[in-house]
Amino acid sequence: MASIGNEHGTEPHPSETTPLLPHSSRDRDVESLHPSRRANDRLILRSAYRGGGGGDDDDDDETPYKDYATIDWLQDLVKDNTRHGIRDAHVRQANTTWVRVAKAWDSASGWVAAFVVGLLTACVAFVVDVSVETVADWKDGHCKPHFWLNRRACSSSDQDGTTWMPWSGSFPRAYLTYVAFALLFGIIAAAVTTTTKMPLPPVVDLNVADKDKSRGYETKAKVDDEPRGKVMYMAAGSGIPEIKTILCGFVIPHYLTFKVLAVKAIGATFAVATGMCLGKEGPFVHISTCVGHLVAKHIPKYAQNQRKMREMLSVACSAGLSVAFGAPIGGVLFSYEEISTYFPRRVLWRSFLCSLVAAATLKALDPTGTGKLVLFETKYGVDYDVVHYFVFIFLGICGGIFGGVFCSTNFLWSKTFRKQPWIKNSPLLEVCIVVLVTAVLQYPNPLIRQTGDIIMERLLVDCNDIKEDWICVQEAKTEGKGLYYAWLISGTFIKLTLTIITFGCKVPSGIIIPALDAGALFGRMVGQLVPDISPGIFAMVGSAAFLAGVSRMTVSLAVIMFELTGEVNFIPPFMAAILTAKWVADSISADGVYDLSQHIMSHPFLDSEQAVVKLRALKDGKESPDLDVLIPPERVMEQITIHAGPNHQVIISDLRAKLIGLSSGGLFDMGLVIVNERGVCTGYICESSIAPVLRFIGQQELDGNDLISFADGSFEQLVDRSPLTISTKAPLEYAVEMFGKLGLSHLVVVDEDTAQAVGLIGKKRLLRFLGRLE
Repeated sequence: MASIGNEHGTEPHPSETTPLLPHSSRDRDVESLHPSRRANDRLILRSAYRGGGGGDDDDDDETPYKDYATIDWLQDLVKDNTRHGIRDAHVRQANTTWVRVAKAWDSASGWVAAFVVGLLTACVAFVVDVSVETVADWKDGHCKPHFWLNRRACSSSDQDGTTWMPWSGSFPRAYLTYVAFALLFGIIAAAVTTTTKMPLPPVVDLNVADKDKSRGYETKAKVDDEPRGKVMYMAAGSGIPEIKTILCGFVIPHYLTFKVLAVKAIGATFAVATGMCLGKEGPFVHISTCVGHLVAKHIPKYAQNQRKMREMLSVACSAGLSVAFGAPIGGVLFSYEEISTYFPRRVLWRSFLCSLVAAATLKALDPTGTGKLVLFETKYGVDYDVVHYFVFIFLGICGGIFGGVFCSTNFLWSKTFRKQPWIKNSPLLEVCIVVLVTAVLQYPNPLIRQTGDIIMERLLVDCNDIKEDWICVQEAKTEGKGLYYAWLISGTFIKLTLTIITFGCKVPSGIIIPALDAGALFGRMVGQLVPDISPGIFAMVGSAAFLAGVSRMTVSLAVIMFELTGEVNFIPPFMAAILTAKWVADSISADGVYDLSQHIMSHPFLDSEQAVVKLRALKDGKESPDLDVLIPPERVMEQITIHAGPNHQVIISDLRAKLIGLSSGGLFDMGLVIVNERGVCTGYICESSIAPVLRFIGQQELDGNDLISFADGSFEQLVDRSPLTISTKAPLEYAVEMFGKLGLSHLVVVDEDTAQAVGLIGKKRLLRFLGRLE
C-alpha cells in the first residue's frame, strides 16, 4: 500500500504503475485519482436489480466525485493486524535485542511523530505570525533603523517616538499608499497560490480510438477532447473542507506536499496582510496536516497503510488550531468534532501530545512579544447577572441569523458571480477586486483598518485605563459619541458583507477570525446599550455566537473561546450563545460553512447520520427507495465480474482482458468481483490491488502458465476472499450505515434466496444518490 504522498523511497500507488495508464500518469503522488468514466460509458444511476435499465438512454451519471480514489478502512485494519502478527511472530522466533528494539520503535513511533509534528508546526506558525504582522504594518509605514521589524517590535525599542515612520502625514496620501500596498500584497498572494493549480487526472484509455470506432462514432485526436478531471488550486481557501474529505477516506492528489505547505504559508502571509476579511487559522490546519503527512510518510507503518496515515493526519490537525489560537485543548476537540471521521482513543492521546508540544513551543518562541500563550487575554473583573443571559441569548440569535444568511449567500455568490467566465478564468482579477473594495471601505474606519487578530484584540479591551486604546477614549465621553457609534454600526455591516464575498477567493484564507471580528463588532455595539457592565464582555460572547452560526461548532468552540480569553467565569454565557446560534443557523441553512464548501467544490463526504435522516424523511413521504437504485446496470456488472472455475481457477488471458476492460470503461474504481460457477461471490479485487495483480499475472505468463488460482500462495493476498455483502432486500439505511460506520469502499449485493452476487455498490455511487435527495 502506498502512502498519501509519493516521494523517493516510498512505493507508488498500485494503479499508477499499471501498463494500462500512460507513462505521464505513473509518477504522480499516491493521492492521484485514477478512475474516470468515458462520456459514452458512464455508470447509470437509475438502474434496477434483475433486468434494470442501464442503457445509454438512462439517466446521466455526471458523478462529481469520479476523480477521487477511495480507501477501505476495514481492509486497511486487516492489513495492520496482519503486520502486527508478523511483527510479533518475529519477536517470538528471534527474540534478540535488535528485534525487541524494532518492536519498541514500532509501538513508540506514533508518539514520536506526534511530538515532531507539533514542534515543526509551531516553528512554521512562528514564521508566519511574525511575517504577517511585519508585512501588514508596511501598509502604514516602516521601521526606520530596521525595515524588517513590525510596528510593535520597532516601538518597543523606540525611546523618542521617531523610530516608526509613517509613509505620509497626509490622510489622502496615506489612504492611497494603504490601498496600493494592499493591492500589491493581494497580487502576490494570488500569484503564489495559482502556482498550485492542478487538474485532478483521470485515467486515459490508450485504445480509446479503436474502441470508439468499433461502436460507430468518431473520436477526435485532439488533446482537448480527452477526458479531464476538475481543476483545483491546492493552496487556496482554508483547506479544512479538503482535509475533511481526505479524513473521510477519499484521496486528493498532491494536496499535502511540501510545495503546497510552502505556498500556503507564503500566500497566507500576504493574503492576511492585505486586510481582507480572512484569517490564517484555517490555513494553519492545512499547514499542520501537510507537516503531519511529510513526517508520517517516513514511518513505514503509516506510509504503507492509508488508514494509519489518516490517524496521523487527525493528530496533526489538532496542532493547527493549537498554534492558531494558543488553544491546545480546543485544538484537540476541533479535530475530533469538526474534521475527523475516525477518532479512536489512541488518536485522542496523540493529538493531546501533539497539541501540547505545538502550544508550548510557540509560547517559547513568543511571536507576539508578550510571553503569553493566551491570544486575547482579558481581565474584566466584573461578573454578569442573570438578566444578562437575555442579552447573551439575543447575541446567539443574531449570530445564528448571520451564520445562516452567510452560508446561504456565500453559496449563492459562489454559484453565480464566481461562475462568470471572466472571474472563473482569472482568479487574480477577483482577488484584486475584493482587495480594492476592502481597502477602500475599511481604511476610513479606525475600528477595522488593521488585520483581523488586532481588530479582535482591540474590541475585547476592558478600558480599565482610559488611555489603553482609542476605543476607551470614545466610550469615556459623556457626549458626542455619535461618530463612534457610526463606526461600530458601519464596521459591523462592512465586515459582514465583505466576509461573504471574500471567503472562497483563490488565496489561502480562513473564516474563523472574520466571523469573530464581525461578532465582536456587533457585540460591542450591543454592549453600549447595557449599563453597568463592560461592553467588551458582549463583544467576546458575540464573537463566539457569530462563529458558531457560521461553522456550527459547539463544544470545541466554547473551549477555544475560554482558552483565547482566559475568562473561565464566562463559559456559561459562551455555551448559551453558541447553542442558540447553532439552533437558529440550522433552521436557516442546514449545513455549516465547511460542509457547503465541500459541496461547492464537489468534494465527497459521507455523513451517515444525516444520510439516514434523509432516507427516513423519504419513508415518511412514502417515496422510500430500496437498494435496487444503487445496483449498476447489468452490462456494467458483466464488465466488473469474472467467473472462476473449479478450485477457484481462472484463465489468465480472461483476467487480463477484464482488467483492460475496467480501464477502457472507466470502471477502475469499481474493482473486480469474482464469482464461482453458481454465481456466488468468492472474492473481490479492489482498485489498489489491480496493479499488483497485473504484475503477478505478467510473471505467470512469463513462466508459461495459462491458469491461475485465487487460492494459491501470494496471489491470495491480493484478493479479498470475504468481501462484505448485503441482501437485495435490506433497507437502504443498512448500506449507508455500513459505509459510514465501517469505512467501506464497496459492498457486494447478493440475492437473499440464492446468495448469488447481483450487484456492487461503490461509495461514490452512494454519495451521488444521496446528493440527489437534497
